[in-house]
Amino acid sequence: MKKITLSLLLVAGAAGLARAQSVQVGIKAGATLATITGDDANDANKYKAGLNAGVALQFGLAPKNFIALQPEILYSMKGARTENGAVESKSTLHYIDVPVLLRINADGPFFELGPQVGFLVGVKNELKSGTGSISGTDKSLYNTVDIGGIAGVGYQFGSGPSLGIRYNMGFTPIYKDVLGNRIKQFNSAFQLQLGYRIGG
Repeated sequence: MKKITLSLLLVAGAAGLARAQSVQVGIKAGATLATITGDDANDANKYKAGLNAGVALQFGLAPKNFIALQPEILYSMKGARTENGAVESKSTLHYIDVPVLLRINADGPFFELGPQVGFLVGVKNELKSGTGSISGTDKSLYNTVDIGGIAGVGYQFGSGPSLGIRYNMGFTPIYKDVLGNRIKQFNSAFQLQLGYRIGG
């Protein structure tokens, strides 16, 4: 399934390059509110604040870029936190995300939708209480590839700055199977992004 998804992303990207009527380059950065959801997730999970930043290319597929293909490379912080009295636990998952989005530009407002592949590059788990704290960075129990999807909206101010918000959902369990049992815990994140693009 992972190979099929990666192949589809490559095909979509190649098709967009072949048909592109214009190419624009952009940078973006912003805040992430992330948590972990699913049947096996902790009911006490709360949203955890983090950062996201990266670059994007936009290949216009229709006049005036009304329809465009937008591949991106983003650093994204995900995870979740819980609180129980004086005890707080926090899981921070560091991903390099590679979405390939279909974007509709409506003369200001824009809409985007598409698949994403995330590569886990780091983990930090922390447990804090009134008497001290402990932390760990072992990622051996985690799946290192997360297939997911994105849906978002925003506003493009001319050819320069933009403001967008998107929902980012993982379809691959965060943790590896244990004794053949699938652990149903998934990434879930809202991302607010400020961007700036150049080119035409």
